[in-house]
Amino acid sequence: MPALARAALHPTRLFPLTALLCQAALGAPPVDSHYYPHRPGTRWTYSSGETQVVGVPITHRGVSVVPVSHQFGSTTYTQDLLEHRADGSVWLRGVNAGGRLTWYASPLNVYPAGPLSPGMTWTGSAGTLKTRSTVTGVAPLKLAGGTFNTLTIRTETTAGGRASVQTTYFVPTLGIVRYQTADGSVIDLLR
Repeated sequence: MPALARAALHPTRLFPLTALLCQAALGAPPVDSHYYPHRPGTRWTYSSGETQVVGVPITHRGVSVVPVSHQFGSTTYTQDLLEHRADGSVWLRGVNAGGRLTWYASPLNVYPAGPLSPGMTWTGSAGTLKTRSTVTGVAPLKLAGGTFNTLTIRTETTAGGRASVQTTYFVPTLGIVRYQTADGSVIDLLR
């Protein structure tokens, strides 16, 4: 057998292919472990002046969480504590604002296990805060930060008897590239 053919059939080269074939046969497409980005040091800067920064994972109350800081200039105003579960879902465990931590005994489901697809709906609830999110479709966007094929997500939030709706434009492994707030304001990713 030629050396090239022997190398192509080497067991260490067959395992990844076999694993992919098994996943496909089981109907489980491979999903990047960072489908919902959470690498420490990742930064997003938006047209509103806000920069979001992913921190190093920490353990709080026995739960491993990834802090995401919301900054304007060099000042951090809030910090979300996100739990990235083994199934790929993302849960809001707490929010640190003004030096005060609000910890959700019942975490809020931010994203279900990926991949997302049009028509998917998920809900979250933490105390009086309730959310219902639906992937409403796919939309191309050309922004200062690049050109993207996005998944549009409509989220209805109810808190303390007040309701609002926000649309986000999500790109797998990159994150949110556009927010459209309840008042119609549009906030785009710059870099």
